[in-house]
Amino acid sequence: MYKRRADLRRQVQTSGKPAQRIVTTQRKRIPRERPGISIKITGRVVFLVVWDFLATYLALTLASFGTQLVSDVFVSSDTWFNFGISAVINIAAMLAFRLYNNLWEYASYREIMRLAAATASAAFIGALIHYMIGFRFPISVYFVAWVLFLFFAGVARFAFRYIYHGRRLRERRPSIAFRPRTLIVGAGETGSLTIKRMTSGDYAMQGLPIVAVDDDPDKIGTRINNVKVEGRIDDILAMVQRLNIQQIVMAIPSATVAEKKRIFDICMQTSCNLLTLPNVRDLRMDELDDVHLREVDLTDLLSREEIVLNTRLVSGYLSGKRVLITGGGGSIGSELARQICLVAPRQLIIFDIYENTAYELALELGEKYDDVDIRVEIGSIRDAARLEALFEQYRPDVVFHAAAHKHVPLMEANPREAIFNNVFGTLNLVQAADAFAVDKFIFISTDKAVNPSSVMGATKRLGELIVQSIAAGSQTCFSAVRFGNVLGSHGSVIPMFKRQIAEGGPVTITHPDISRYFMTIPEASRLVVTAGGLARGGEIFILNMGEPVKIDDLARKLIRLSGLEPEKDIMVKYVGLRPGEKLYEELSMESETTQPTDVADILVSTNEPLGKAEVSQKIENLRECLLRPHQCQDVKACLAAQVPSYVPSELSIALQDAEEAL
Repeated sequence: MYKRRADLRRQVQTSGKPAQRIVTTQRKRIPRERPGISIKITGRVVFLVVWDFLATYLALTLASFGTQLVSDVFVSSDTWFNFGISAVINIAAMLAFRLYNNLWEYASYREIMRLAAATASAAFIGALIHYMIGFRFPISVYFVAWVLFLFFAGVARFAFRYIYHGRRLRERRPSIAFRPRTLIVGAGETGSLTIKRMTSGDYAMQGLPIVAVDDDPDKIGTRINNVKVEGRIDDILAMVQRLNIQQIVMAIPSATVAEKKRIFDICMQTSCNLLTLPNVRDLRMDELDDVHLREVDLTDLLSREEIVLNTRLVSGYLSGKRVLITGGGGSIGSELARQICLVAPRQLIIFDIYENTAYELALELGEKYDDVDIRVEIGSIRDAARLEALFEQYRPDVVFHAAAHKHVPLMEANPREAIFNNVFGTLNLVQAADAFAVDKFIFISTDKAVNPSSVMGATKRLGELIVQSIAAGSQTCFSAVRFGNVLGSHGSVIPMFKRQIAEGGPVTITHPDISRYFMTIPEASRLVVTAGGLARGGEIFILNMGEPVKIDDLARKLIRLSGLEPEKDIMVKYVGLRPGEKLYEELSMESETTQPTDVADILVSTNEPLGKAEVSQKIENLRECLLRPHQCQDVKACLAAQVPSYVPSELSIALQDAEEAL
């Protein structure tokens, strides 16, 4: 075969003829299958032949009623003989149209059309033969007989399909004993879809729908897919006890935050498993079959609407460009890569010191976006020579700087490493971006940089100062983005709570009043992409994150989502603030003024940045400090001297204790 292909290629090269023409002339002719009548005798075929024979007699007999020849039908042997002729013709037509060996379990409208054509042809030929031999029924009899025979023949054949799919449905449907008794919250489109798929035994929506609730008074007392809407949402607790409900499905995904909070608060007072699903109105028709139930998580319980930024309006600066993401394998960096791939960059460079997550991300993106050139480079931002070689090789147009040491307690114990990475690593990257004339550089900061009490926060504040100081005299547009805690990111408090609950508790919280601003990973990444589109140089962009959330409330909701009761099944233990922690986080300093931008929910800080010389002096002071073998407290004191708003954790805790004593 390969020799023949080589010969064909040589023939194409020497002849100059189109390749398709040559291949066509060389291809071996395969004889077409000639139409004919063939049949494999099986029990099903015998049944259908007998059925069609008897159905012909029945159809002609019923069609004869009401005619003048009705008496002849029952007294004349010639009539029965001629009926037999019609039966033989019907069977011959079925053979000609190959309607006996069909797999009727998978039949569709095409088989119906073939069946109609076969029976119509047989009716016409039968009537023609009858007239030729002198046996004449009215034309109306033949027409009615054809309709009846078509019905009888179709019933017999499509019975196989009905039986087959009924058996498949029974095999797929879980046993009722293993289907949790389910209450559906919401009697709209989403609730209807949920009940329908549960009833059909869909594994993506397992449950036995018992009752539905809805606050719409017009729906109460009605039925939705044979499930009664018995009451309002306030009646959930009573219904759970009365009907022995084991599972509650939240099927009002379009509800407001206040409505969702009210529903979740009611449902979490029960011991039922709480599930939800997306809004079917937001899905395409081809996505409806993929809708599945999922457990309610803390993202659903946020006290504000998730902010959805239309990144396409401002992401033109990424399309067709070379984009570098430092820390690309991390929580924010990886989601940022996914968002950027949506707007078709020319090349995406994922730079990270940890190869495993970067490699997995590259595989994921490569499968989804084959039009994007995705590269993975391993290295540290602390290595200036490595960064110079990286920029020399790829010449990135846009840089997103997400690489950082971010764990507050660990950086309190290792301040030198935090400074080397978060300060000098950022400086290396900024200098490389400036030297290679990158179009835009976006530094990812944190709310912990505002009046920091931790080493991590102080180093990120210095990173902001570096970015702002170099922005004024550079061709590169340098800006920063500041946001709060990210739900589900590496090292966040939520995975720790889940592990503690799985182990039976206790759930440890540092302080009963500690609160944080929270956002989801997609929110954070969209903020970064949008800020890049708004950036003109020197700004710090801030997402309007609403009100801070108490960690104690989050922990207790998470316990209830697990079907347990706080202080009863799982204890909550307060262990005191960790080194570097604050009770409350802030998004801007008193000296900063924030203004709205063209994009709703994004603010910009417009404070006067420090000069480049002043920031450079701070960096040199830190460099000299790190060269000396000082203890941890000396390093923190040196860092505090460079960041006036930084109050080391030891002093911060002492001040808080003094305030509480007063």
